[in-house]
Amino acid sequence: MALLLAADGLNYGAGIIGWLIIGGIAGALAGTVMRGGGFGIAGDIIVGIVGALIGGFLLGLIGGSTTSLIGTLVTAFIGACILIAILRAVGAGGAGRRGRAV
Repeated sequence: MALLLAADGLNYGAGIIGWLIIGGIAGALAGTVMRGGGFGIAGDIIVGIVGALIGGFLLGLIGGSTTSLIGTLVTAFIGACILIAILRAVGAGGAGRRGRAV
């Protein structure tokens, strides 16, 4: 239920295969744009799907929605970028930067 409410752009019948494809594309693009590479195929798909939830939630907060494939991909991409930034801020990426600043 939360998946449908948060990322309403995938309600057009894409199903689980659509989620995986959109998630993989969005996660791979976000991993490339955010520098440092992706998280592997499975990791990129997970980041993309969670990113779609984050992006859909944030889009809903500002009163927007998407019904097209491109809109859904952009929403998932933006959410995946936000997720990667959060993961790097609290994860090993933050500790690695502190370790190099000698």
